Amino acid sequence: MSLDVRALLEETGALLTGHFRLSSGLHSPNYVQCARLLEHPRNAKALGAALAERLLNVGRASARLPRGGRAEAHPTLNKIVSPALGGVIIGYAVAQALDVPFVFTERKDGAMTLRRGFGIREGERVVIVEDVVTTGKSTRETVDVIARQGGDVTGFASILNRSGKANPFDKPYEALLDLELATYPEDACPQCSQEVPLDAPGSRYSR
Repeated sequence: MSLDVRALLEETGALLTGHFRLSSGLHSPNYVQCARLLEHPRNAKALGAALAERLLNVGRASARLPRGGRAEAHPTLNKIVSPALGGVIIGYAVAQALDVPFVFTERKDGAMTLRRGFGIREGERVVIVEDVVTTGKSTRETVDVIARQGGDVTGFASILNRSGKANPFDKPYEALLDLELATYPEDACPQCSQEVPLDAPGSRYSR
């Protein structure tokens, strides 16, 4: 049975309604709090296994995850990388399902970087995993970090695709659910003009 991600969003209360500023800087009447979606380890494990299977289908058409939710090593993948903070849980879950290492990028003085002794080897094949893709800004910043270390980004994956495009990147991209939710630049946001209080849950704008 395929995983019903939309039902899981509703079940966990992860889809919020209000007036939100996203990490991209865009405003939206909806916000997906993936921390709620991934709060229970069983959900993180199921979503990670589902994304891992999508990646296996790209890398080796005949491969499938066994019932235990763990796959043999991906033929064209050495490591999973996720931007912190949102991508960390799902990135780790995907790496666990594929039995490959996992590292994450994070911001230092506003710039995305690898810390904590993490590194990418020259020629290492990497897939970047996110929780939600909207503009893809943090994902592209992570691509730059990997490129500076000589790594090779072979693809992208996320739980949700809010970009409005089937593939907003220049390499293969897999998402478990395309979610079409309205977004606006700040100067064109109808809720701003109505002076609806603004929230930024989980974004880099939070205080």
